[in-house]
Amino acid sequence: MSHALPSRPAPPKASPPGARRGGRWSRTVRHLAATVALATGAALAGPGTAGASAAAPPEARATAALQRVASFGANPGGLNMYVYRPAALPANAPVVVALHGCTQSAQVYSDNAGLNTFADRHGFLVVYAETTTVNNANKCFNWFQPGDTRRGQGEAASIRQMIAHAATAYGTDPGRARVTGLSAGGAMTSAMLAAYPDVFAAGAVVAGIPYGCAVDVVSAFGCMSPGADRAPAAWAQAVRDAHPGFAGPWPRVAIWHGDNDGTVAPRNADELRDQWTAVHGLGQTPDRTSTIGPNSTRRSEYPAADGRSVVEVYRVPGIGHGTPVDPGSGAEQCGATGTQHFIDSICSGHWITRFFGLDGTTVPEPPVDPPTEPAACWTANNYEHVRAGRATTTGGQVYAKGSGQHLGLYNTFVTHTLKESPAGHYVLADSSCP
Repeated sequence: MSHALPSRPAPPKASPPGARRGGRWSRTVRHLAATVALATGAALAGPGTAGASAAAPPEARATAALQRVASFGANPGGLNMYVYRPAALPANAPVVVALHGCTQSAQVYSDNAGLNTFADRHGFLVVYAETTTVNNANKCFNWFQPGDTRRGQGEAASIRQMIAHAATAYGTDPGRARVTGLSAGGAMTSAMLAAYPDVFAAGAVVAGIPYGCAVDVVSAFGCMSPGADRAPAAWAQAVRDAHPGFAGPWPRVAIWHGDNDGTVAPRNADELRDQWTAVHGLGQTPDRTSTIGPNSTRRSEYPAADGRSVVEVYRVPGIGHGTPVDPGSGAEQCGATGTQHFIDSICSGHWITRFFGLDGTTVPEPPVDPPTEPAACWTANNYEHVRAGRATTTGGQVYAKGSGQHLGLYNTFVTHTLKESPAGHYVLADSSCP
């Protein structure tokens, strides 16, 4: 049996000022959300998605003990917190936040996605955030509701609090957080990276959507499919507006998408690429391309001036909507296909862990500039910096190329000294400039 998208609901009325999560408006939104595929994840609820495995009997599924954290501080989003703690967790260990897809749970995601394998192997804590039917009828993270995706609000604030609690309760390093998620969890991953770029070093969006695409249930339809086409600068501005004044460094971002995804159009991978390459001040043409894994997944890399890959796009051939896994005991294998939307193809968990720099073999340190060669410095107004290619302009504002530091209005009256180090990467000058 195949899936088709349900009819579009009539647009809801505007939310009254000060409406509460449990009020009539929230119930209306949740009811409408229950009819949307990614916005609600209805496609995760039944059989038939291309590339998905048939459900295995319960005894075939490998389960790992998750610890429920009953209280982790402020919880405005009404989420549940679970953790997977390896037997040997070093002090100041990194933490990875994992966000399940619609109709799923923390336990389902833990049992099938394969992240715990690498947590055991490399020593990091996994925090599984979980939403409920109280928030969304189909247990989707509310990636399309601004009240749940803005800094300091709703579900986003609850997830942030989980990271702070993990540092206190488990001794993890709050400066080494990463986040990943599937579908609605992937779209929420985009939101966390935008709202809290000071918290996350990196993220991996699996079958997700760019930040700022939807503002309600109705607009989520177009974001899901065919996808929204916006200029890279516009996408980047949505990220910058999520945390005004943040000067970087911005999180590194990996984007995973199946070529045959009929729920979230593969075009979303292109728009996510445009969003995060523009945030990093990069072009949209990859510097390196390669094939990886047992199914020749195509990887495109977008490195910064220092050679470190800060955006990567993984296009998985022949699969539909779900998390790519590769069950087995090999070094590059992981996961299970005991429930739907975990698709036997490539162990994305292995490559995500590597991209996150948690396997001890990747993300090389930037090269040290030769001490005998002074940094190049330029003092000019913002107009001249843009004309010379040292900065870019978006919406009348100017940002240093490479670092993304905000320089103010695009005019001849605002002057700054910029330092170039390394080549092509500009920052506001320090004492090393005359």
